[in-house]
Amino acid sequence: MQVNNEILLFFGSFNPIHAGHLIIANYITEFKNIHELWFVVTPHNPLKETGNLLKDRDRQYMVELAIDQYPKFKVSDIEFYLPKPNYTINTLTYLKERFPTKKFSLLIGGDNLATFHKWKNYEIILRNHKIYVYKRFGSKVREFENSNIEILDAPQIEISSSFIRSAIKDNKDVRFFLPEKVYKYILEMNFYK
Repeated sequence: MQVNNEILLFFGSFNPIHAGHLIIANYITEFKNIHELWFVVTPHNPLKETGNLLKDRDRQYMVELAIDQYPKFKVSDIEFYLPKPNYTINTLTYLKERFPTKKFSLLIGGDNLATFHKWKNYEIILRNHKIYVYKRFGSKVREFENSNIEILDAPQIEISSSFIRSAIKDNKDVRFFLPEKVYKYILEMNFYK
């Protein structure tokens, strides 16, 4: 059971945010009794290429459009102000200093769990933070003997931001993969063409 001072962090480039992100976030807040979830928009994931990454503020704005006043969701631009590349441990350390009464946990995909041992200071993260893991197609979630890792029995959504970017580039109508306001904004700004 989640306590009111605990905040679940959902890190991502959200390039763009899509229905899959929102379904997972909605599932965990409603079915795991999470009080507050922050979408942390990441400028640069050290384990990913940045080739077709939209500007930070454009991705942040799309998240704001997507969560549109849902009371349990917030968007955070905290990593825009931290040194690059962004390491989760640095962000967690900064957040703990800034919000000393809050307890931060993480929401990650099974693909991220598979590479978790490559994260900077992953042992410290694992020791000090609860990690919720949602399964993703194509990634095998290995079991950890650690009480801070919880594998979720959440719906598996086979949608990726890279699929959406590629579809938009190929002039496909993917309006139902995205929140309506996000889809309209992408068309208006001519993103991913």
